[in-house]
Amino acid sequence: MARIVVVGSVAQDDVLTLRQPLAPGRHLDAAASGLRLGGGGANTAIPLSHAGHRVTLLAAVGADAVAGWLLETLQAAGIDVSAVARVPGGSTRSLVLVEPGGERTIVNLHRCREAWPPRRLASIEKDIVYVRSRDLDLRELLAEAAARSLVVAHVPPLDRGSRPAHVLVGSESDLPPAFLADPWANGREVAGEMLRLVVVTRGPRGAEAFEASGSVAVPAPAVPHVVDSTAAGDVFAAGLVHGLALGRPTRATLETAVAWGAATVACPGVPGREAIQALL
Repeated sequence: MARIVVVGSVAQDDVLTLRQPLAPGRHLDAAASGLRLGGGGANTAIPLSHAGHRVTLLAAVGADAVAGWLLETLQAAGIDVSAVARVPGGSTRSLVLVEPGGERTIVNLHRCREAWPPRRLASIEKDIVYVRSRDLDLRELLAEAAARSLVVAHVPPLDRGSRPAHVLVGSESDLPPAFLADPWANGREVAGEMLRLVVVTRGPRGAEAFEASGSVAVPAPAVPHVVDSTAAGDVFAAGLVHGLALGRPTRATLETAVAWGAATVACPGVPGREAIQALL
């Protein structure tokens, strides 16, 4: 299996399950569903570890008790945390509101960030780099990594040359109409000439991959009961990286990704090891 570095966040999520949908001005009832590991980086790293890859998470945690819990939980999931930086202040914490139909709203209570680009990325042995962060200028680090490794980057950001990568992936809901009008051409502006693939996710409508030669669309599997949409996009990205790591064709890779994303909305949080392995 592949050596994969995931660049992104790790958070403590406090989950509330709402009994009524969110609406302005309403008084709502909710049940406390407890604390769980969250953050885009962690949500992508864990299913990749479940699939048997050697995964290193490059992230930051604070100098508080939450940091210890985050690191212990990541290690229990098989993640290498040697590249997780400890920075002054608190760790990232979020409030996750899950509506009866499974839609989620995330309220960031505190964000833990590094002040500078994580130069330690260059010293980590890797086959693939996946980036789920828009906070830092990573163009130099990614350009260096792309010379020796496959680089997969989440978008936004969409600035010209901001994400040197072989593969870009983003949600239709996060991307402006101008980008969606021609994802391949606009992706080349963001990633440069090394770009091979642009993937746009469309929630329950599946996903589409754009290449120089055309596009491939794959519908999402039907989910009889949506429990929680939290982390679905991150686990989709994990499935995409897994397919790429195995060298699968574009359609098969996209089918893997949408299957992993669909499995996520059918359960609370990231699917467990057995659920991911059943999809391999």
